Amino acid sequence: MARKTIVITGASDGIGAAAARELAAAGHEVVVVGRDPDRTRSVAEELDAEHHVADFTRLDDVRALAAALAAGHRRIDVLANNAGGFNDRRYVTPDGHERTFQVNHLAPFLLTTLLIDTLVESVASVITTSSVAARRARVDLDDLDARHGYSAQRAYGASKLENILFTRELHRRYHRRGISTATFHPGGVATSFATDADHLWGRVYRSPLGRRAMIGPERGADTLVWLAEGTAGEDWVSGQYWVKRRIARTNPLAADRDLARGLWEASAAMVEE
Repeated sequence: MARKTIVITGASDGIGAAAARELAAAGHEVVVVGRDPDRTRSVAEELDAEHHVADFTRLDDVRALAAALAAGHRRIDVLANNAGGFNDRRYVTPDGHERTFQVNHLAPFLLTTLLIDTLVESVASVITTSSVAARRARVDLDDLDARHGYSAQRAYGASKLENILFTRELHRRYHRRGISTATFHPGGVATSFATDADHLWGRVYRSPLGRRAMIGPERGADTLVWLAEGTAGEDWVSGQYWVKRRIARTNPLAADRDLARGLWEASAAMVEE
């Protein structure tokens, strides 16, 4: 198997760290990206890997990360957009956006588009972590920052549907130029996800009973590792949503080309400087 350069965001913990460990053990060059400096450094030192610290609640951090990655790597074979989170109430970032939307969708959109030339030249795969929470979600192009009728679950579900829409629109725009895309649901994984949220999901993730019902990070990372090591067109089909290494059904809105195009255009306008 050819050695790949694989950038993983959200790699200081959970399935990102588990995937980084497995891919590094397989001989790939892994670049660890995380928000927490100590945990990010710890994972990177364990793997003898390069690392970068970036807080996705700040788009300038994303811009600096993209610049550093582009300067440091002629090739990026895989960009794994895995960073994300759940918020129990509506917070606004320093950039003026609702935090769940920015961290889960807008920041990875910005990172990917800033790296697009490198990704095209590398014939790269862009893999984005979504969720089954997208299944009943809605995306309102006129209220992406959830200013009206905010709900923590609706905001999270919308961001996960946006991940799928972004994946499909990225495929539509760039697959002919060499980029392949995939998004996947890792399953209910016992990680630090939502554990600090004052919400039902937070209580489930904190409870011993809830965590016993979940899978471990290594199992949650399986599809991510499989996609990263595989080759689109041979091992998997570009532009699709995956669960347990299989193409899976999701929200019918994920197939709405006008919605995907509108989300891309709105996102691009939001990150323009």
